[in-house]
Amino acid sequence: MERPAWAPRSIDISVPSVSRIYDFYLGGSHNFEVDREAARKAMEFMPGLPKVMQANRAFMRRAVRFAAGEGITQFLDIGSGIPTFGNVHEVARAAAPGARVVYVDHDPVAVAHSQAVLAGNADADVIAADLRKPQEILSSPQLERLIDLNRPVALLLVAILHFVEDVDDPYGAVAELREVLAPGSLLILTHASYEGIPLPAERAEGAVDVYKDIRNPLIMRSREEIARFFEGYDMVEPGLVPMPDWRPESAPEDEDPYAFSGFAGVGRTA
Repeated sequence: MERPAWAPRSIDISVPSVSRIYDFYLGGSHNFEVDREAARKAMEFMPGLPKVMQANRAFMRRAVRFAAGEGITQFLDIGSGIPTFGNVHEVARAAAPGARVVYVDHDPVAVAHSQAVLAGNADADVIAADLRKPQEILSSPQLERLIDLNRPVALLLVAILHFVEDVDDPYGAVAELREVLAPGSLLILTHASYEGIPLPAERAEGAVDVYKDIRNPLIMRSREEIARFFEGYDMVEPGLVPMPDWRPESAPEDEDPYAFSGFAGVGRTA
């Protein structure tokens, strides 16, 4: 398999990557056949997976515009993945010129491509770090340069927490990040769940098993378990809801049924 110029030498291009599979679902070009094969296998069980990812991105853009409308101009996007059209820094800048954005990912391809996209951009940067180690993020020079933690920040944890197993204490990591945020900061979050998927859970488990097989377990939490991530936050209306139902810009009933898989919400620090 020929290695494209955008793929760092340090990565094994014969092993599927969650961020590259996500890129494939969104119609991107930064993925390999091994990623496409895994994605197609998951889609045999859940053919609407691309619709889920599109709904996820659409919610993210609405939430970023909401944050900008609330006067927030600093965005920390952890688990940002491979940049695609309409990414956080583009949406934030359109709504709030001069907005500052720090992306965080532990996938070398996502980091390398983000660096290429952001080259020469003084108001955005990327950190190679892991959500499970919040201090690595908080002590990074990129964050210290761009984010003033004494002012409100929009913290994005979009489609990332369902890849963190309970043994790695995702609730502790989210709480550690909350502790450093100024009053008025926002947590913008989406999470996969069996609730809302328009097919039996036993069939959806087939797609979950694909992620387990590539050693990136997908943890499907209940609405109640997802709500725990918002402890210490006041929920913004309409609360924790299926993605198309969060402040929709078009009629939710027109959405594909798969778009209602999982939950989305925004919380505000007091």
